[in-house]
Amino acid sequence: MKLVIASDIHGAAERCARLMDAVESIQPDRVVLLGDLLYHGPRNDLPSDYAPKRVIEMLNSIANQVIAVRGNCEAEVDQMVLGFPCMATYNVLFDPAARDGAGMSLFLTHGHVYGPGIHNSVDAWPELPSGSALVYGHTHKKVLATAGADGGRDPWPELRDHPGITVFNPGSVGLPKDGTASFGIYQGGTFEHRILD
Repeated sequence: MKLVIASDIHGAAERCARLMDAVESIQPDRVVLLGDLLYHGPRNDLPSDYAPKRVIEMLNSIANQVIAVRGNCEAEVDQMVLGFPCMATYNVLFDPAARDGAGMSLFLTHGHVYGPGIHNSVDAWPELPSGSALVYGHTHKKVLATAGADGGRDPWPELRDHPGITVFNPGSVGLPKDGTASFGIYQGGTFEHRILD
């Protein structure tokens, strides 16, 4: 299973167009959208390329590939204009081929209801078996870490009580808060970041 994972587009049309180019190039099985797709939100500045109607057109063009969850900026009107479900708090995908056939569950959420407590995501972990991944957005900052993978010296103490769980945040497409617009790729149990800028 190959996934493109993106979050926090916030109506930024030029960067969304670059994401669409990446989707065309990568040819994933699915495109996972982790919320905050159209609206910039009251705490964010307006993106310089803010054009949510253009973002709607681009995302609807790949609606048959999209798995989406609701961010803290989604509203019912967003569901009315998007051609794929986007109002679920979370979704779960299972990749049976990951980890040498042992499989891997990917818990997909925005980061404001469930999250690992890293940066400004909520500290509310779902029940996940070891070997799973918590995939979230919301913070606009890239994260990739597996609890316990470095002998207990995890960069975030929030991970210490969740051994064997990978946390992945693709960063933000539209309003990055760590210097670079980005998205993620998942394949075969492995996550990586890709920079859009």
